[in-house]
Order: sequence, then C-alpha cells, then structure tokens
Amino acid sequence: MAAPLTAETIRTAPKVLLHDHLDGGPRVSTVIELAEAAGYRDLPTTDPAELAAWFLGAAHSGSLERYLETFGHTVAVMQTPEALARVASEAAQDLAADGVVYAEIRFAPELHVNNGLDLDTVVESVLSGFRTGTELAAAGGRTIRIGCLLTAMRHAARSREIAELSVRHRDSGVVGFDIAGAEKGFPPTRHLDAFEYVRQQNAHVTIHAGEAFGLPSIWEAIQWCGADRLGHGVRTVDDIVVGEDPGEPPRLGRLAAYIRDMRVPLEMCPTSNVHTGAAPSLAEHPIGLLTRLRFRVTVNTDNRLMSACTMTSEMTDLVETFGYDWATLQWFTVNAMKSAFIGFDERLALINDVIKPGYAALTAD
Repeated sequence: MAAPLTAETIRTAPKVLLHDHLDGGPRVSTVIELAEAAGYRDLPTTDPAELAAWFLGAAHSGSLERYLETFGHTVAVMQTPEALARVASEAAQDLAADGVVYAEIRFAPELHVNNGLDLDTVVESVLSGFRTGTELAAAGGRTIRIGCLLTAMRHAARSREIAELSVRHRDSGVVGFDIAGAEKGFPPTRHLDAFEYVRQQNAHVTIHAGEAFGLPSIWEAIQWCGADRLGHGVRTVDDIVVGEDPGEPPRLGRLAAYIRDMRVPLEMCPTSNVHTGAAPSLAEHPIGLLTRLRFRVTVNTDNRLMSACTMTSEMTDLVETFGYDWATLQWFTVNAMKSAFIGFDERLALINDVIKPGYAALTAD
C-alpha cells in the first residue's frame, strides 16, 4: 500500500533542487551569531523567532525589489572565509536532512568581497563548506551531492569576470553560471560577452528570467544568451491562451511552444513567486497549467530563510493545492535530475539508483 502523502513521508522521498540561493537560506541562529562575531549591528532583532518572522514578513511583500532588500543582512554577515564555509556546510546538511539527494546552490561572489576577500577565495571558501557539509551529512546517514552555481548581478558590470571565475573553478565543484537581480531595466543581453564566453568554454548557463518581467526577458535569455535553463520562467504563461470552454485545449504561442518542445527546464519556486508577486496565490500559480501541459517543470525553494520553506514544504503545499500524487512528485524530481549541470552518467545513476527506487519504496503495494 502506497504511503500517505504527508509532510513526514514526503520528507523521506529523494528530491532534487536546482534553484536555491546560499545567502537566502542560512539558519536564522547562524545569521545572529555571525552578526555578533562581525560586529554587525543592523539586524532588526537578535531574537531568533522574531528575526525569522521579520524575514518572512519583509519577503512576503508582493515586490521583488523589497524581497531582495532582505539579502542586505545575510550578505553582510557572509564576508569572511569562515562565515562562508559555515553557511555552505549548514546548507548541505539542512538539505540532506530534508531528503535532497542533489542540489545546485547559487551565490554571487561579487557580493562577498566587502572585507577585502578576492573572488577566488570567496568561491574556494564556499566549496570547502559544501565538502564539509556533505561529509557530515554522509556520516549521519544522508547522502547528498552539491553543485555550485556562480551568479553575476545583472545591474553590475562584473559578469564576464564571474563567468571566467565559474569556468576556472568548474573542476572543483562549480557547475554553471547565472545572472540575477532586478529584471526590469536590466536585460540579460547587457551581459552577452559573459554568456558567449561560457558557451565557448562548453559550460552551462541558467538565467533568472520571467519572474518580475515578461516574455521579452525569457526570449532574450534563451535566444540571445543561450540559457540552458530558466530561473523561474513564470511568465511563460503569458504566451499561452486558455479558452473559456473547458474542452478547448490551451493555445501555445511560438515562444511557449519552443520552450516546451525543446524541453527547456523551468526552475519554478512556488512560495517565493507568491511572496514576490510573480503569482497571486499558490492556487493560481502557473505551475499548475505548465505541469498539466507537460513543460519541463521543476520544483525549487529559491530562498529557504526568506520564504520559510523547504523542498518538503514546497511539495506538500503542491500536493494539497493541486492534488498531485507520488507519480507527479517523482516526475518533478526526475525532470530536475535530467536538467542538472553534471555529467550524463552521474544524472542517470542518481535517477536509476536513488530516485526511482526511493519512490518505488513509497508506492509499493
């Protein structure tokens, strides 16, 4: 008999996470301790429960720009090798405890040089933390593989430098390149030289697109910048017409059809998208339609601290909202694993040896 779909059972299922920000997921207690060690006095409060509530309240504003302001505090306390390694280690441990077997965690190295660190030291500190956290998780009986994505800020002018940094460290754990930040007014095509360099080096690209801005951002990310995946991609639905007649199939525009036909992965972050106003509610989130139309949808956390979420809570909420079954959760997970920026053999092994057996055990009669 299949296990019931509850938070407890979903936590035991193998999960794959492609869109998670390192500076969006520290433990609230760690933020407080690192702030004290760094002499940072600008936290709204040093009470853990109150600070967690503050982050969630500030993030749940309906504005991406307001949401991004919360990162000022986490980034401020992540300016030393020790702090970066600690946050990275704890991220690996926390995700492993949540049943995540593969994760790609991203961060912007250029935001962590305020105290004089060079970019390579920043990256090496984070990668060291991931290794430590992975080892500690394994010692506790939880196996997780971590890949690192390096993010350039779309409003800044260091994208080529960060692209070169990602390629320089790809043999030690960096699996791809990303750009993030406010979309409106900062199109991805401002960074064409960075994307061209990454592609020339046979490396991988994911781009935040279609979250706070519409189809032009998505089109540029794919057709001009060569994105292998779309970070969010929520506004893909703007190119889909749903008729009033329930029996009438939705009509896909040329961009939406291309995204589906080419199996461009969508790194969807339901809770975060509601918090930033990219979706009015979970019930109205485009993930419902895009899943029904069989786009390559993946489920992600985005920022675990700011949105007070985990992979377990994201999947549990989707089950409760859309009535998804174990087969759909496995489909999300396999979609993500197929779309990961690691070798084909590694992806296949995780699908066949970890993910499918894990779900089979949960659905066995």
